[in-house]
Amino acid sequence: MAIRIVRLGTPRVKDEGPRLGTVRRPPRGVRREDYASRDYYDQWLPLLSPSQPVVSRAMSRPWTDARWRSFANAYRREMRAPAPRQMIELLARLSHDVNFSVGCYCEDERRCHRSVLRGLLEQAGARLEK
Repeated sequence: MAIRIVRLGTPRVKDEGPRLGTVRRPPRGVRREDYASRDYYDQWLPLLSPSQPVVSRAMSRPWTDARWRSFANAYRREMRAPAPRQMIELLARLSHDVNFSVGCYCEDERRCHRSVLRGLLEQAGARLEK
């Protein structure tokens, strides 16, 4: 059993399990009842997405390594709050018993909060699909 980190909207893989959308907003132009069938997510989990101020600050100028580090550090700080930290710990524990995936819309995981979330889940003891 393990967590798979995915780009939302991409085709599902065999035995992926339910998808959790760790995004601030639902997909644009997609009806709520179509989120799962169009491979976005089965359950929306905005608690694990970066806040709008953190995203806005990060996106205000082109990405640089320094801007990415600042964004990643701000997101990590947000995830240390009790509710997100508890959710990360819960997902880490569940990953030992069930397959599921977490994801975001970003094309490049290296410049997406899901890469940071991957590290936070690992630190919490999650089993992750390689």
